[in-house]
Formats: sequence, structure tokens, C-alpha cells
Amino acid sequence: MSSDTQKVSPEELEKIDAYWRAANYLSVGQIYLRDNPLLRDPLKLEHVKQVLLGHWGTTPGQNFIYAHLNRIINQYDLDMIYISGPGHGGPALVGNTYLEGTYSEIYPEITLDAEGLKRLFKQFSFPGGIPSHVSPECPGSMHEGGELGYSLSHAFGAAFDNPDLMVACIIGDGEAETGPLATAWHSNKFLHPAKDGVVLPILHLNGYKIANPTIFARIGKEEMDNLMKGYGWKPFWVDGEDPAYMHQRMATVLDEVIAEIKTIKEAAVNNEQFGRPTWPMIILKSPKGWTGPKEVDGLKVEGSFRAHQVPLSDPAHNPEHLAQLEKWLQSYKPEELFDEKGKLLAEWQELAPKGDRRMGANPHTNGGALMRDLRMPDFRTYALDINMRSMPGPGDTKVLGGFIRDIIKLNMHNFRVFGPDETLSNRLNKVFEATGRQWIADTFEEDEFLKKEGRVLEVLSEHQCEGWLEGYVLTGRHGLFNCYEAFIHIIDSMFNQHAKWLKMTSEISWRKKLPSLNILLASHVWRQDHNGFTHQDPGFIDHVVNKKASVVRVYLPPDANCLLSTMDHCLKSRHYVNVVIAGKHTSPQWLNMNEAITHCTKGIGIWPWASNDEGIEPDVVMACAGDVPTLETLAAVSILRNKLPDLKIRVINIVDLMRLQPASEHPHGLSDIDFDVLFTKNKPVIFAFHGYPWLIHRLTYRRTNHHNIHVRGYKEEGTITTPFDMTVLNQMDRFSLVQDVLNRLPQLGERTAYIKEDMKNKHIEHKNYIRKHGIDMEEVRNWKWELS
Repeated sequence: MSSDTQKVSPEELEKIDAYWRAANYLSVGQIYLRDNPLLRDPLKLEHVKQVLLGHWGTTPGQNFIYAHLNRIINQYDLDMIYISGPGHGGPALVGNTYLEGTYSEIYPEITLDAEGLKRLFKQFSFPGGIPSHVSPECPGSMHEGGELGYSLSHAFGAAFDNPDLMVACIIGDGEAETGPLATAWHSNKFLHPAKDGVVLPILHLNGYKIANPTIFARIGKEEMDNLMKGYGWKPFWVDGEDPAYMHQRMATVLDEVIAEIKTIKEAAVNNEQFGRPTWPMIILKSPKGWTGPKEVDGLKVEGSFRAHQVPLSDPAHNPEHLAQLEKWLQSYKPEELFDEKGKLLAEWQELAPKGDRRMGANPHTNGGALMRDLRMPDFRTYALDINMRSMPGPGDTKVLGGFIRDIIKLNMHNFRVFGPDETLSNRLNKVFEATGRQWIADTFEEDEFLKKEGRVLEVLSEHQCEGWLEGYVLTGRHGLFNCYEAFIHIIDSMFNQHAKWLKMTSEISWRKKLPSLNILLASHVWRQDHNGFTHQDPGFIDHVVNKKASVVRVYLPPDANCLLSTMDHCLKSRHYVNVVIAGKHTSPQWLNMNEAITHCTKGIGIWPWASNDEGIEPDVVMACAGDVPTLETLAAVSILRNKLPDLKIRVINIVDLMRLQPASEHPHGLSDIDFDVLFTKNKPVIFAFHGYPWLIHRLTYRRTNHHNIHVRGYKEEGTITTPFDMTVLNQMDRFSLVQDVLNRLPQLGERTAYIKEDMKNKHIEHKNYIRKHGIDMEEVRNWKWELS
């Protein structure tokens, strides 16, 4: 960047204004026109779309910003991307990427002439065309403007470990009312000014949402100033509606902002003892629907909520609307902007940056094009040496921590761990042997692991952790989000949007596959006995499996070696959301590493060492998915095999939950033949499941033997209690599972009576014991897999 700031010449301002008018013209054309794109003929009704969809209100302000950013990209040779936060800003981004030439390079049929303009206009919000927001189809987009609140989080995620990147993040004043966005302002306490890139927030105050004024536009300039300063930003105002004044003011402010950013970055590079910088941000206050119709049907439009969507809504039945539309389009003077063929005049085209410096062509917005594979240590070297079934382990995630630590060591600029103050709580302690928590705010002597440069980012906001990780992987890097299982629901909707982005980009040929978004859920439902009912909810799995099968994966490794194998696979995978659920407490270990690799590769399988039906048909199938369900299933099997040694039991463990679906529904699904071989066609199946029981029924309802599948899982029963009592409350404990088996084998006759009585007595003994001692019975706490 050059440090020189100078007043922009009148010629340059004229160029910016023409480019802005051209972008506004293209935006209105996209909303309204399907023919006569340059108004070479008088506008007629047949030139107008019959169904008018789109959002005008935010668009002219975004076009204004885009044109001015083009100027500073050229002047300072900036590597800049544009994130459009204000909802449906699609016309602006599509129009600007068309003007700079990127759109036609990706979509050659949208040519830079009148015919190309006609196609560009017609496809917008039209069947078989493109959506009205900033969608994956639009070049230069890495943030979809559907749901509001995540733009600034994504911007910071993109900036981490991208020291030369500048992210211009346009934030709508409606979007600024959301909780995630309100918290995202604090991301400036985590951005390393030398090692990371720059985020330039541009808060666009245009006054209104769909039907209401925005809070930020009604609190007064001084209060707004103080709010941003309180967040740790230095606000620069661009406030007005006269284009001439606004162009000059915006150009001046951008030059000042670039000078401040350069000063901050140089100071950090030259002084490792730098303090937390006060980064600049811009508050742009302009009328909603700027340059559009002032009034329609006698009602104010420009500068009001009525400009939000389609200001002239009924030209088909209102000739005055058609006349106003023609006058509106002509106000941009298209004859001064486009040549005879319909191409933007060369003198205005000069404003567009060249090559990858164009924001629509910046490779960071197509992150798969920049992605480098992780350097991975051999996960086998972290294996627990299993010398006996049910050998106690230190906690599955604690073992995983060593693996993640060494991934960090090998990928110090390409991999991060994100979490809402739970990395230690989730027992990933070993990562801090390699790194610290990145933190640019004040530190005290008693603080632990806080460093200006670190690979762990923690803030007590699941929204920020998810948003940062999304921005990070969308720009081609890799990461892991660890969270308590119950509170991952906070990002349900964010997960939705990312899964939809993955689904759509997988269908677009020029989009490159991204690193997977990996979510590790620990502190799960069955081991939240100390925190109680509020912390007990496994329902995120149900939410995840609603998404397109091509992009979602759910894994339930039963022990540490399986977790290592699973996580190695997830971190190497591409273009998925991987959800892995694992325990953090001391727990039994079942498989040595070779067995774990085989089992996880299959995703589902019989455990022959726990079964006794080889070569014959089983009397009952005992299935389990999850670490605690696996423990309780095997404990129940040991009871049954000791008391009924001639009973033939098959034990099936599921790591990859999607294996239960038919192959026609999910790429990982089992064929009906293979499912029937495992689960039989007519034998009872007792299934102990980590989550809500009905999810298993939903995944298997088409299967031959579905009517014989009996599922035990979480039934919304919980409190502060003992670990084993959580399973008892939800009837997923070993004693209940034994009774479930006996109840479904009438051929055993009277042989079951005393066993059932014994199981009922055990429940009573358990309740009495925990209420007296506060811990589980010794036979539960110290249970080991063994057969008498």
C-alpha cells in the first residue's frame, strides 16, 4: 500500500459516478426487465417481467461502495474481497461483477453487449435463473445474503492467517440488530495486525428494514459514534444524499482509512510489543432506495421502508408505474454509459481493477482454489494400547488432544481450533502444548495460554466460533469447532446456511471443493449429570440429518482409537459438514487401533468378540451407537450371556450413523441386502442410541425388519445425578436392556422370570445406593467385560 493520501481528481470522481450509475442501471434492469435492455426503444409492458421480485433498497448504497472500493484497489494495489451482509443485495453484486468482466468470464453466454444484458436481466429471480440474494452462483461471493447476522464473523474468519487480505464487510443496519452481528464487533480483540488480514466494516445506515425503522439509524450520530468507539473501533462518517458531496467524502474517507490501516500494520510488524489497535470502520448514511423513485402513488418511497423491495410494483395494471419505471431507468443516462453494442464505455471500464484484483475474481472467494492439504501426523501413533476389552481410558477427547496438538504444529498458518471457552473443558488440553489462545486485548499475570499469536480462538459465543470457522474454511483453510453438545443448537440456523452453500456450490462447475467444516461435540448428554437437565440435549443430530445427504456426515465413535481414526478421516475430507460426538471422561476402551481402523472404515459392523452367533442365526441383535450406549449394551450382553449361555446374541456397533439409511437416500447407506444380513429379516433388535430414539426409526423405517427394531435413547429425562442414573432415567441402562431382550423372546418361557426379578431388584438397589452415597454402585463403576 502507498501511504500517500491525496484529493481525488474531478475526473476520477466523474468516473466513479458513471460506474455507480451503470451499476444502478443494471440493478434496476435485473429487477424489472426481460427485453429492451438499453432502452433503445420506448419501454413497453412486454419488456417488463410479469412477476417482479428483488430488493432495491440496499442496492444503490452497495453499488456506491463497490465503485469506490474499485478505486482504492487500483490506487493502493489492494487484495480485497467484498462481503455483502444486508440481505438481498444480489442485484448489486451481480451487476458489478458483470461490469468488471468477471461474470461473463464465468458465464460466457452472458456477453458484454446488448444481448448479454438481456440475458443478465431476464435470469434474475426468474425460473431457471439466479436468486435475488448474493448466492453461490455469483462470482466474488463467499457469504450468502439470505439469513442476516453472520457477515462480520465470516469477514474475520476470512482475515485470520491472510496477512495481505483486506475484507470489506458491508453491514446493513437491519442486520446490525441481530445478536451474532452485535457480538461480532468484538472480533477486533482477536485479530493480529501483522499475522492476520484486515477487516473494514462499512455499516450502511439507510434507515429501514422491511417495514420498520432500524435502531441504528434512530439513535443519533453521537450515540452511534460512542457505541462504535465502545466496541473498540474508530468510526469515519459518510453522511448525505447529494451524489457529488458523497463521492468526494467517500473518496476522502477511504484514503484516510487506508493510511490508518497501513500505520497499524507497520507498527505491529516493527514492534512485537504492540498494543491492541483501534481499527477504522466506516458508517455510510444514505437514503434507502437512493436514486430511485421519490414517490409512488403519492407515498414517499426513497428514504422510506417502501423502497425495500420493488418500488414500482404493478406496471402491468398501472400505466403510471410503467412511465415512472422508464423515467427511472433513463435517469441513469444509459446512452452515456454503454456503447452502440451495449458494452460499458472504455473510459468508465478503467475504474475496474484487473485480473484477480477484481473483487469478483478474487480467489479467496472461491476458497477451494487456494486450499492446501493439511500436513497430517500418523494418527496411529496416538493409539491406546488395548490389552483387554473395556480397559479404562483417560477420556477419548483427551487422547484426541495430542493428535490435534501435532496437527497444529505441522500447520501453523492453515489450521485453527475454535471453541466457546470449552477447549479445556472438552479435554483438548494438549493443544496448548503447541499453541495459545489468540488474544489481543489486555492480559494479566494469572491468565493462562493467552498469546497475541495463537492457533486457538475462544469466545463465549457459539455464533462467533461457527462464523469464524465458516469464514476460515470458505477461504480455503482447515479447522475444528469443539462445543458442548447441548449448546451447539445455538448455531442450528448457521449450520443450515453453510450446508445449503455446500450443496449449491457442489453443483456449480467453477466452484472448487472446500475443506470440510468439522464439529466435535463433547460434554455430551450422557455425561452432563453434574450440570443437569439444561445441559442434556442430543438433538443436533436430528437437525443435521435433515440436510442434503451429499454434504452431511454424523459419527459416533465408541472409544478413543475409533475417535482418532474418525477425526483423521474428517479432517482430510472435502465439502462436508462432519459432526463427531465423543466423550471426555474416563471410559472403557474396546478396540485396538487395527480393529478401530477396520471398524471405522466400514462404519458399521458385528463385534465378533462380544457375539456368540457365528455360523448360526441369532436369537436377538444388540445394536449400539455412541460411547455410553456401547458400554450399556455390552454390559447387558455380559449379563445375558452369563445367565443364558445358550442364547445366541449378535452385537452390532455403528460409528457412521448414515450407514443406517438406504443406499438410495445417502451415499454411505447400506443396501437392503447388506442391512438384512446384519440385522436379520425377522429377529428382535434392541438398539441403544446416543440421541432421541425416533431418529433411528426415521433412518430405518423402510427396512425389512423395521417392525422388530426397539430403540432406547434419550427421552427428555434428566437432572443432576450420577452418570449411570442418567441411563436408568431414560431406560437405556444395562438392566433395562436385559429386560427389553427378555420381553421380546417369548420362547424363553419361565426361564426369564428370575432374571427379570433380578434386574428390577438392581434398579431398586441402584436408586437406594446413589441417594445414600452420591455415586454409582461399585459393580457399575468398576464393571469390566468378562464372561464367567
